[in-house]
Amino acid sequence: MNLLIITACPNGMVTSVLTSRLLEAAAHRLGWSTAVEVHDPKAIGSPLTAEQIAEADLVVVVKTGPLSLQRFVGKRVVQSTPSEALLDPEGFLRSAADTATELQPVDEADAAPSAGKPRLVAITACPTGVAHTFMAAEALQQAATRKGYDLQVETRGSVGARNVLDPQAIEEADAVLLATDIEVDVTRFAGKRVFRCGTGVALKQPEATLDRALQEAAVLGGGVTASAATGEQKAEKTGVYKHLLTGVSYMLPMVVAGGLLIALSFVFGIEAFKEEGTLAAALMKIGGETAFQLMVPLLAGYIAYSIADRPGLAPGMIGGLLAGTLGAGFIGGIIAGFVAGYAAKAVSRWIPLPASIESLKPILIIPLLASLVTGLVMIYIVGTPVAKLLAGLTEFLDTMGTSNAILLGLLLGTMMCVDLGGPVNKAAYAFSVGLLASQSYAPMAATMAAGMVPPIGMGIATLIARRKFAQTEREAGKAALVLGCCFISEGAIPFAAKDPLRVIPASIAGGALTGALSMAFGAKLLAPHGGLFVLLIPNAINHALLYLVAILAGSLLTGVVYALIKRPETQPLAVGAAA
Repeated sequence: MNLLIITACPNGMVTSVLTSRLLEAAAHRLGWSTAVEVHDPKAIGSPLTAEQIAEADLVVVVKTGPLSLQRFVGKRVVQSTPSEALLDPEGFLRSAADTATELQPVDEADAAPSAGKPRLVAITACPTGVAHTFMAAEALQQAATRKGYDLQVETRGSVGARNVLDPQAIEEADAVLLATDIEVDVTRFAGKRVFRCGTGVALKQPEATLDRALQEAAVLGGGVTASAATGEQKAEKTGVYKHLLTGVSYMLPMVVAGGLLIALSFVFGIEAFKEEGTLAAALMKIGGETAFQLMVPLLAGYIAYSIADRPGLAPGMIGGLLAGTLGAGFIGGIIAGFVAGYAAKAVSRWIPLPASIESLKPILIIPLLASLVTGLVMIYIVGTPVAKLLAGLTEFLDTMGTSNAILLGLLLGTMMCVDLGGPVNKAAYAFSVGLLASQSYAPMAATMAAGMVPPIGMGIATLIARRKFAQTEREAGKAALVLGCCFISEGAIPFAAKDPLRVIPASIAGGALTGALSMAFGAKLLAPHGGLFVLLIPNAINHALLYLVAILAGSLLTGVVYALIKRPETQPLAVGAAA
């Protein structure tokens, strides 16, 4: 028997994958051939093809929300829920084979849930594409379920776009919610009512965010760039900070790849890459000479892209490459990105052309003039002084004494714990990532170590003061421990949202201690993400044991302080966003 398994559990991403795996295993035990489609932001797998659907003898749909099934019209279909399917997967499949009925052209069961409900579509995206992206999506989905709204969410994370919005869903939506910390393409939403906010707002206040989207969304006109999508919403910051984070988000994969390739070359010896023709030399050439050279052009290019859309990309990358060749590094790249972006935007807005050649503007006029302006500015004005500034900064970081190192670590550690993934946290992170291009690795080590402290500290607090925490808090603490080890500071958000006056100071104390100790120990980290798992890569970090000591010391301080000052729990903790 040819079996198709479709799972869609928007309020429990793990459930979607678990259900599909157990049903697939049960089908194999029965001797059935299977194909699986999982509607989940983190799931791996391709959608079912038309050929697979045509050849199917049975379609099993396990879902907890609305899902269009029109492509299965005429096939034998069974619909159920995870609780029923997981009780006895093998028995469930046998029963499904016996009770399946042919799906009719109009499936009332799928159409009814959304009838009369407000309909929204949403996109979530953050600079790293890890925590805030998926946690905000989960929080919005749960809030929509509680309020009875019909919501579809597209996540633009580190693995690319998942659950891409269906054009029909966009057409039928009452409002479009863009919960993004970086710029995204909004051309497909032209003519729709669009509301924009940050992922942090959507994560902490999902229900209010959905209501604001329905009430305050403004119509997006055709031809409006991403950066001007919702200019009417003055309360939301879409300026310099967002443009910078957009550039950083596109630069990160290059930083990660380059840093880890350099670390892998060191496996063969610290100076093994100097021997031509060896694997170590090849790894260093790929990582250090190629990937790291592309970091600054990518940073500048996508800063300009965030400002001026596609026409800004070419002048931004040209300016970024010039920054690298002139020795201006990441600081020069940031300046080049903003110069290129605003130059491209100015040319687009202020240089009128006859209608007959207006179409040439984005592919000829804007790149030419913006590249010329950016190049001349970088060569004659910005390049030399910024190069001297960066050289001075690099020398300071490389030669600073213990006292200065500890102070810098204290500052970075404090910034990482102030708002747990917010603007201050991201500013410290972006600063440290930028320094990697200049071969200054100590700030990155301090930043990542401090970023792990708040969630790990919350997990420790729930262990040493169990009686002060409700059962839901203890469960949230276990999840926070795992997230902390992965360098996801947002794992502490459920605790901070409920008790900020105690959680934030306790987190700052621990983060500052960890950052100071990391700098004092001279820890240097080549990778900008990964948490404790980067320790598994030889030479990705030096002084690994002392680095662990720094993280443990700060986490224990945070955990003990919060356990002491926390009041006993009387109300259960709402941990929906972190589920």
